[in-house]
Amino acid sequence: MKILSIESSCDETAAAVVEDGRKVLSNVVASQVEEHKIYGGVVPEIASRRHVEAISGVVKSALQDADCTFNEIDAIAVTYAPGLIGALLVGVNFAKGLSFSTGIPLVPVHHLRSHIAANYLTNEELKPPFLSLVVSGGHSHIVNVKSYTEFEVLGRTRDDAAGEAMDKAARTVGLPYPGGVNLDKISINGDENKYKFPTPHISTGKYDFSFSGLKTFAVNLVHNASQKGEEVLPEDLGASFIKTVTDILVKNTIMAAEDNNIKQIVLAGGVSANSRLRKKMSEECERRGFKLYMPELKYCGDNAAMVGAQGYYEFLNGKRADLKLNAVASMPITEEID
Repeated sequence: MKILSIESSCDETAAAVVEDGRKVLSNVVASQVEEHKIYGGVVPEIASRRHVEAISGVVKSALQDADCTFNEIDAIAVTYAPGLIGALLVGVNFAKGLSFSTGIPLVPVHHLRSHIAANYLTNEELKPPFLSLVVSGGHSHIVNVKSYTEFEVLGRTRDDAAGEAMDKAARTVGLPYPGGVNLDKISINGDENKYKFPTPHISTGKYDFSFSGLKTFAVNLVHNASQKGEEVLPEDLGASFIKTVTDILVKNTIMAAEDNNIKQIVLAGGVSANSRLRKKMSEECERRGFKLYMPELKYCGDNAAMVGAQGYYEFLNGKRADLKLNAVASMPITEEID
């Protein structure tokens, strides 16, 4: 079964053809990073306009790279939530148009479910149930993946996402967009014990996170040092900041796995590409005899192949949408469309 998938939730216009939820026949991504770098972050209006300009060509390229036509496509999967509403609407409306004109079934896919499904493309043996840590610029969740289409959130951030916190720390030391990626690169040569960041404590929600205080601490640290004429090396602050964030992420995930007797752990989302997070989680899982799965780096960020992977299982589960399908800016991973 071949799925044509479309992703446009933020600043990547992407299309792919995925076979049986596991084999990537094509994966095309039109990135807007260089343009948004000028503004230090994604500008929603610009992102939406660029999606409109790119989406037709991206879909055409995905079909060509897969060497197939619409006659060979069994379903069209599209990200409909969550994300930037204007950006999502471009992908959703384009997918609806394709479905209407070709008669191919339309499958709506949740963005976070897709990030988890990115692991199916890399690890053919991976099957639910397992525990997934989903970390990105907008989300930080610990999810009990009971089946390919059944999810239970065990923990989440109470304020800022881990990726958002890393981006803020990167801007604080003058690094360009995308901040989290650049912070990770320079922190490799930094002293992770140079600065002692506080560990947030949450009175309720055993596995929940809180990262807003860490952002404030980083800003104040740099400001106070500047007032005193002291130098803060970006690589040292980056290493110390990332160590604190990843230690918290790993600690809560491992605790949730042990408490719920889950032996398989999966990393997902853009921050799953972070080198320290991958290393730290690998060490802790090996120590406890857990099996760890991580997506290839090319599938960590937003892409359409992961949408095709999840779309396949949603299709098998009978999920369909008609021309009334709308984009949704915010939606829990556990929620289904009406």
